[in-house]
Amino acid sequence: MVLDLCSEGTICMNQFGQFFRITIYGESHGNAIGIVVDGFPAGIFIDVSDFSEDIQRRKPGGIGTTNRVEEDVPILLSGIFLGKSTGAPIHIQFQNKQARSGDYEQQVNIPRPGHADFVAYKKYKGSNDYRGGGHFSGRLTLALVAAGVLAKKLIQPILIHATLLEAGGSRDIEAQIDRALENQNSIGGLVECRILNVPIGLGEPFFDSVESKLSHLIFSIPAIKGIEFGSGFQAASMRGSDHNDQILKADGTTLTNHAGGINGGISNGNEIIFRVAVKPTSSIGSMQESINLKEEQVVKFQIKGRHDACIALRVPVILEACAAIVLADFVLQNKASI
Repeated sequence: MVLDLCSEGTICMNQFGQFFRITIYGESHGNAIGIVVDGFPAGIFIDVSDFSEDIQRRKPGGIGTTNRVEEDVPILLSGIFLGKSTGAPIHIQFQNKQARSGDYEQQVNIPRPGHADFVAYKKYKGSNDYRGGGHFSGRLTLALVAAGVLAKKLIQPILIHATLLEAGGSRDIEAQIDRALENQNSIGGLVECRILNVPIGLGEPFFDSVESKLSHLIFSIPAIKGIEFGSGFQAASMRGSDHNDQILKADGTTLTNHAGGINGGISNGNEIIFRVAVKPTSSIGSMQESINLKEEQVVKFQIKGRHDACIALRVPVILEACAAIVLADFVLQNKASI
């Protein structure tokens, strides 16, 4: 087994970041999920109510979302004393109370197409928690949202806002969701994220560029299949005279923003813009076929459980959280280097 080693030789397969480091844990149907944030400065006010808005934005409830509704009340287990951060690791936990594990009994032997069931079974030799996807579940994005709330406190006045632009290939999102539900199917979507008030100089060339760090964490969001910055893939059909962003002012303001606010892997002071492609939810209501690992033959089956017809509906706030975490890491890195 190949181990991913962090500084001082510690294993960090479930960690991300250098100065703002997060460690995620838990399973969809386990007792709890959570995240530990290390590197958060001392003396910053933190209250449970700070998490309410973003957690609510991630919650299901609308048409096209799962009917599994958890309380999602953050339990602040460490790193906060008398309402302020102490400088010690901050541990945030969420309990799972609405799991229906019986819906997943057939997944012991029949991996769901499009899910991580098959690779998890092979990689962990059948010891993986298959209930609701286990550690691979989108349920764990709640922990990312919680860490993002803390990160947003550190990067002010930087502002981040993500929006679902289209679903099922159309801007008529509601109509596409209705059609998917009617057909017991699912649809994907396109989400755009815009980051304002970004200072010049965040990021490093090559391996720690703003694009590479954002992409690294954003691809940890289940269902993300693509990302583009600025003009993105459209740049392949443009000319340099059109794609180059004319610099208008000494503060770096440009006439256009095809670069998406990043040059040479470093923020240039303009708005950072990127878009992500979210695949259709793999769990659909219609009949499917897969291999029965015990009988070693293809069988027909129908997925049980509670699932989103369009997971992209809940991605914007998660995308914001990931962007905030990456920027917090860069901001703290810049402060440490001064």
